[in-house]
Amino acid sequence: MTPEELSLAISACLKDAVAAGEIALDASALPDEVRVERPKNREHGDWATNIALQLAKPAGTNPRQLATVLSDRLGQIDGVEQVEIAGPGFLNITVDAATAGALAKVIVEAGAAYGSNSALAGHVINMEFVSANPTGPLHIGHTRWAALGDAIARVLRASGADVTAEYYINDAGSQMNVFANSVLSRLHGRPVPDGGYPGEYIAELGHAVLSRHPGIRELTDAAALPVIRAAAYEAQMEEIKRTLAEFGVVFDVYFSEKELHDAGAIESAVERLRGQGHVYDDGGAVWLRTTDFGDDKDRVMIRANGEPTYFAADAAYYLSKKDRGFTEKIYLLGADHHGYINRLKAIAACAGDDPEVNIEVLIGQLVSVNGAKLSKRAGNIIELKDLISWLGKDAVRYSLARFPADSPLTLDPELLKKHSNENPVFYVQYAHARSRGTARNAVAAGVERSVDGKDAFDASLLDHATENELLSYLGSYPSIVAKAAELREPHRIARHLELIAGAYHRWYDACRVAPMGEEPVTDLNRTRLWLNDATSQVLANGLDLLGVSAPERM
Repeated sequence: MTPEELSLAISACLKDAVAAGEIALDASALPDEVRVERPKNREHGDWATNIALQLAKPAGTNPRQLATVLSDRLGQIDGVEQVEIAGPGFLNITVDAATAGALAKVIVEAGAAYGSNSALAGHVINMEFVSANPTGPLHIGHTRWAALGDAIARVLRASGADVTAEYYINDAGSQMNVFANSVLSRLHGRPVPDGGYPGEYIAELGHAVLSRHPGIRELTDAAALPVIRAAAYEAQMEEIKRTLAEFGVVFDVYFSEKELHDAGAIESAVERLRGQGHVYDDGGAVWLRTTDFGDDKDRVMIRANGEPTYFAADAAYYLSKKDRGFTEKIYLLGADHHGYINRLKAIAACAGDDPEVNIEVLIGQLVSVNGAKLSKRAGNIIELKDLISWLGKDAVRYSLARFPADSPLTLDPELLKKHSNENPVFYVQYAHARSRGTARNAVAAGVERSVDGKDAFDASLLDHATENELLSYLGSYPSIVAKAAELREPHRIARHLELIAGAYHRWYDACRVAPMGEEPVTDLNRTRLWLNDATSQVLANGLDLLGVSAPERM
């Protein structure tokens, strides 16, 4: 019995008790979901709920009296071995071994789908993250959102949401001219102009431009600049995409700011918002009245000289997402972007959307790595591809996914390179590799999950204390995924995988899958192989949601 199944059973008992007049509540007052949790002390049962305390006051009764009604009904459900009332009205529930053990077979048969749910079915989400300027390589400042953004997208999809991962390319504006001038200067052996982009990568981009346009040096600077701008931009974006792919991050859409400008979307956005009654003219400039919706000041969209602001592009980009059918827009921004929250929400409100429903802005704190060396080719930054080469994709991604985005983080490279239980990513990956090795050894010893084409599985045999613990963590996994999606917190999955890994290692030490020596193969061996393989599956599923590999051997 999974926690979800137990929750549904308690809900059914509540509805039946209300219908029978045993609880003085209207059925509409019952919660949509009854929360069940693992007791801190396992002697208090497998699962606990405080639903009697929640409903006692509106029902006009004592919590323990309401708990007694539920206890009587729950005790009659198949698979529930015992129900105890504790303290002021907590219900502690113990399920029988066969009911608990049946989960192992359910997981194996579900395979990669185990943990997926439909909690966010019908949600159509655009999630924008990373969006680094195409004027240089990805660096440590982009690393956290690359890992977390991709993990959040995976978790949302696992909960039924339709998610489009989008990268907004800032390829409009003065920085692109500075970029092109920097490459032009290096092509001719001249110093990079003041305010230009330093680093050897600019010279490398010059070589890339030269390979595509061999005669570029023969052109005047004025004629060469647009060619260089386009070719260097293309080469830099190719490198960004290669680095992201190496990091396991794939975007569904790369959206060009320049194309937004060229298509007249800025002017269209101004007129649309003016039609909504939120645009006004003052001092020769065009303003959006964002203070009506919580912003600290109104924002200029078009300057007095006729030039659009970055804010105008933000508004046009938001409207583009709305027009493309994304009812929910999630922005993942860096630590220095707190000021963007109110202005983006104000844009949503001015566009006729609900800022509490249609837009969500997540802010990530900075990440650093002890002992990381600055990139010689890129100047005064630490490149993402150097981090991958140094620490490995899995170590970096898991470590970044393991903590809430809003907490500053310093990675310890010495820890991440350790092959020991101190290293969380090794601990979880080793549990998976160990489970696969156990399966190989069991099969070599003649243990199979089926005999003569029929499944050999007896859930009642999984009655060891370590099996009960392991099964309980495996059973909680789907609810952890759903909660991680709801809160946009993939670190919940990482921490739960560590609990599963710990429970698996303890089970491995206490319970053998393969028989000893000349002992015969029994249904206990076969059933434990199901549990072993169920653990493999959940660990693999969880690691995949974090963008981390599940190795067969280590």
